[in-house]
Amino acid sequence: MTLEERLIEIVHHAYEHAPAVRQRFDAAGLTPDDIRTIDDLEKLPVLSKDAVVTMQRENPPFGGLLAAPLAEIKHVYFSPGPLYEPDPGEHDPAHLPMVQEALRQSGFVAGDVVLNTLSYHLAPAGLMLDEALTRMGCTVIPGGVGNSDLQATMMKELGITGYVGTPSFLMKLIKKAEEMGMNWDDFRLNKALVTAEPLPASLRQELEETYGVKVGNAYATAELGFLAINTTGGLPLTLLPAPIIQVVAPDTGKQVGPGEAGEVVVTNFNKAYPLIRFGTGDMAIFNDPAPGQSSQEARSITLVGRSGEAVKVRGMFVHPNQLRFAVGRILSFLAVQGVITRPDLRDAFVIKIATEEPPANADALIAQIKDQVRQVCRVRADEVQFVSPDAIPHGSPIMLDQRSWD
Repeated sequence: MTLEERLIEIVHHAYEHAPAVRQRFDAAGLTPDDIRTIDDLEKLPVLSKDAVVTMQRENPPFGGLLAAPLAEIKHVYFSPGPLYEPDPGEHDPAHLPMVQEALRQSGFVAGDVVLNTLSYHLAPAGLMLDEALTRMGCTVIPGGVGNSDLQATMMKELGITGYVGTPSFLMKLIKKAEEMGMNWDDFRLNKALVTAEPLPASLRQELEETYGVKVGNAYATAELGFLAINTTGGLPLTLLPAPIIQVVAPDTGKQVGPGEAGEVVVTNFNKAYPLIRFGTGDMAIFNDPAPGQSSQEARSITLVGRSGEAVKVRGMFVHPNQLRFAVGRILSFLAVQGVITRPDLRDAFVIKIATEEPPANADALIAQIKDQVRQVCRVRADEVQFVSPDAIPHGSPIMLDQRSWD
């Protein structure tokens, strides 16, 4: 089926089975028959992630977007917002094939022994990659995050040939192996699919030229899976053949032209949880070699930042309201700010809290705040600082990204 044939099918299914989709169409004065082509999607307003958060809060747990019986859902994941995400299993025929396509383009083949360092808890990435790899005939070591000494040892002793995870953790494992006195020539790792954070050109060059690891860099979201891949270096990410990926002007919702920036908006083919015109919040430059003639996989995007206030820290988006909520559960404050820097290829997350006076039991409060931030934001804070009121000027961003990706 073509993308447009799939679009017609999913729109009709979603309208019939997901009450929230029907409400969106009715509010826009549309019926499923009004959406016959990808260009027709511009008739429907973009659905933001924040809107889905509100929908789920007002109509739990899935905001009226679930279009299949809950008994047919394989897993339910959780992402910042907070947002519940049902795993559709076979209800989305494009989901796993696109993950496998990204893996194949990155050099993975049957027989590879792969270390999967993405989280298996709450977030979909770990299990998603696990299933895609095993179906391809690979052997997977579910490493998850942390335990760098053990994982470096496993890389050598198990003859691991592939890695999936963040690029910074891969480099950390390599450096850890060298610190432990291991010779990289004794390792078999020769391919990696990295995701969840930007890949600096200098880091890619070191991985490929110094350590001989072919790197595929994937763009994915928790709600939609894998969307684009880069295996050759540079900034553009080539779009995968599915789902439907558009780059639209935030103010009009219309597709931008080549070389223009807009928000990445996606329509999936998930019959259990159909997301039609879902705004990712990611801003990108749209690249199209033959406007009006090219296939989706001939186009590419260059990510340039976020359209909202959320900031990705170690692969997880942290929203300002999450940080406020986490700190507010422990104490009252005048202002709070999360500062993200990137020394030594690793995100450092420092939380500054402005109070009238320094608290008497600061150490105990810091421990409690770190625990709450870990639970609410799913990111560990490296440091919590109590500062004077003037240290966080009025109007300062709650999430301050000071990282450099040069």
